[in-house]
Amino acid sequence: MAHRLHVMICTCTNCISNGALNIKNTLEAEIAAKDLQDDVQVVQTGASGLCVKGPILMVQPDGIFYQYLKTESIPNLVEEHFLKGRPVKDLMYVPTGEDLPIPKISDIPFFKDQRLIALRNRGLIDPGSIDEYIANDGYKAIAKALSSMTPEEVIEEITKSGLRGRGGGGFPTGKKWDICRSFVLKRKELEPDVPCYMICNADEGDPGAFMDRSILEADPHCIIEGMCIGAYAMGATKGCIYARIEYPLAIKRIEEAIEAAKEYGLLGEDILGFDFSFDLTVFQGAGAFVCGEETSLIHSLEGLPPEPSQKPPYPAEHGVWGNPTNINNVETWANVPMILNWGSKWFSEIGTETSKGTKVFSLAGNVNNAGLVEVPMGITLREMVYDIGGGIPGDKKLKAVQTGGPSGGFIPESFLHLPVDYEQLKEVGAIMGSGGMIVMDEDTCIVDIAKYFLEFTSDESCGKCSSCREGAAALYEILERICQGKGEEGDLELLKEICSAVKSASMCGLGQTLPNPVLSSLEHFREEYEAHIKEKRCPAKSCKNLITFTIDAENCTGCTACARVCPTEAISGVKKEVHKLDQDKCIKCGECLDACKFAAVKVE
Repeated sequence: MAHRLHVMICTCTNCISNGALNIKNTLEAEIAAKDLQDDVQVVQTGASGLCVKGPILMVQPDGIFYQYLKTESIPNLVEEHFLKGRPVKDLMYVPTGEDLPIPKISDIPFFKDQRLIALRNRGLIDPGSIDEYIANDGYKAIAKALSSMTPEEVIEEITKSGLRGRGGGGFPTGKKWDICRSFVLKRKELEPDVPCYMICNADEGDPGAFMDRSILEADPHCIIEGMCIGAYAMGATKGCIYARIEYPLAIKRIEEAIEAAKEYGLLGEDILGFDFSFDLTVFQGAGAFVCGEETSLIHSLEGLPPEPSQKPPYPAEHGVWGNPTNINNVETWANVPMILNWGSKWFSEIGTETSKGTKVFSLAGNVNNAGLVEVPMGITLREMVYDIGGGIPGDKKLKAVQTGGPSGGFIPESFLHLPVDYEQLKEVGAIMGSGGMIVMDEDTCIVDIAKYFLEFTSDESCGKCSSCREGAAALYEILERICQGKGEEGDLELLKEICSAVKSASMCGLGQTLPNPVLSSLEHFREEYEAHIKEKRCPAKSCKNLITFTIDAENCTGCTACARVCPTEAISGVKKEVHKLDQDKCIKCGECLDACKFAAVKVE
């Protein structure tokens, strides 16, 4: 039956936490009450990308995007839009500065400036329906590989595409596959039944990152298909999706997808009737950041402490239980079916000379349109922040963009022209990482943020390398002193010296990249460090030990708003008279600053 309207309701983790399932139930009840079941179909989807505005609905083919929905708004929405054909503008997302009679999804810069490959099915299909995935060319690529390509030809196609690992390292995927296949063939000469393992690294540990989670929730079958193709190319029969336990919805959907694929003969013995067998399981990791590193992840799978191993040997030769193992992250696997369907030439023409294709980013921080975006490699930071991201809230000035998660680097506003690819980011002291991108405005203290990242990586260090274990703690201690106004001459040189030692002496990528936030912030924001140390001043007016709250007598109207919210009763005064602030009682919480409507409270 052809429905007149398809109402796509996002049921990702974020939207569900904001009441999306209640919205869905109310929608279905109202549609039934208006006898519109034959006209309007409600479809659960994964994340659309702009889920910070959730719960959200996308109504197709009208191209309408509804945001911040409440159950009490649904009866009017169904009546006006679905029954009478009059979209409700008050419930829509309206792009900043636009005066459109009925804004459409195509009018929203956040959506129109993206190019979707890994996220191709987001907001379009029910992640719980294998039929909908198949209807959108799902499992077409594995059928093509099994019916008309040799394993070597599959690897060659991936190699020619220029696809690089999207988990952070950026190693050429085709080369990685070729190395693994060569070790598999060598081992099989001696042990014909030796297993080879395909691993999907879904242990997304960066604070604020949700790329892998969103793909698993929105399109789990694309990961299964990608891993099947990799297994065929490298000669594997077993696979595992390593997902962190904090992702219950993603785990539920991938497990259901695995069962559906088995029922359809797309996993298990003799897939699609060919002499190729491959099976998948899901392993729930405990959320250790170090498990993003390949050998630590393997140790966790084996039931051992998650600590890195010295390389070589690499997992391709000596992986899970000593067997050849290939590990790619979620986004990498998601790209594979599209490359086989559309061809390596098509993929390689997207992006830059050394960084092909697209990249998924978690755009977060001080930006109007925070969310999940997929863009061609080579897009500039300016386009990311101001075109897709919609600029800085309150029209504040951009200070920096931090990429690469806690192991990444700070990029100042002067580099907004920078094309985003592996090499360009590395040149300015940052990294691509798995795709975290945090926007920071003028009120952000770079020293304090660097301290935050060092605290995180220090806590997450497995402790195996003394350079990482002790070095991270030492760096954090110095940054903590600086933020407290206790910095000393020579601290900056000491920071750089410790960073160099940690970087060169640590075994795995976590330790080797741990100093990046400190080194990049010192390179681009040294004057901010010097202000903290020499002037005992925080330019961003963020570090509590280096700021003072005062009341400007000329602006104070005696409204008492500041006194009413002060938790320590540090502000005194009577109505309609100038108030006073007792510095001995002030804990610098900032409540008075937020409450004052007359700019009487000052921060110095």
